[in-house]
Amino acid sequence: MNNQITLVQKTVVVSASGREERQETLAIEVPYKVALNDEDIGASMVLATGLEEFGAGFLFGQGYVTRPGQVREVLVCPEGRISVYADVEEGLAPKEVIITSGCGGTGKISREMLEGAFDPLQECTINLDEVKRFIREVLQKSPLGAATHCVHGCGLWADGKLQGFYEDVGRHNAVDKVIGAILLGKIPASGAIYTTGRLTSDMVLKCARIGIPIVMSRTAPSSLGLAIARRAGVTLVAYARPDRLNVFNAPERIIG
Repeated sequence: MNNQITLVQKTVVVSASGREERQETLAIEVPYKVALNDEDIGASMVLATGLEEFGAGFLFGQGYVTRPGQVREVLVCPEGRISVYADVEEGLAPKEVIITSGCGGTGKISREMLEGAFDPLQECTINLDEVKRFIREVLQKSPLGAATHCVHGCGLWADGKLQGFYEDVGRHNAVDKVIGAILLGKIPASGAIYTTGRLTSDMVLKCARIGIPIVMSRTAPSSLGLAIARRAGVTLVAYARPDRLNVFNAPERIIG
């Protein structure tokens, strides 16, 4: 499978002043299957970066992997398969899943993730100077967004610095990659997460279940996303800009 993530396409711009040829950069999305201990679980269209993290994060959203330390190994096959090997109960029955609000109805989360009490969050605060640095670093981290206008970015901030950054054509996938990095022990399960995507129910839910106390977005939350934040005690920040935040829940974690 081609691991290239962009291609250049010739287009024709049509306007009142005439026609003009232009070169545009496109993000390449490719199908990958995800398997757990050699059993196929599901598949998704993804940007072919951070695939180990995506495999682990995808299984978290499906309810098969639940905490850091369970995943032993992730193998990415160039033919389009991500094989995750984890210490989970053998012979698990397929999880009951809910189709999320992801574009095309491709997103899924396990019903058991939606139901039940939440574990205590890893407590932290973030000041406005850190917020400004965090947002700017995420938005400037990769030229892919500006080049294609087709990808979402997601980063995690903890201990005063950007701990990890991932991007994908899908906002859910970008968040899954950050969660996968937590499961693989590459970044901490604390601090603040910032995404360029909408804060719908599953986006907030996965962050809360992994223990992230501050969830921020460049854009809007949904009503159920806010309801889940309130249940879990998550600080929910929408319309986040370097110099302005709109905090929908638990503003006490934003200081300064």
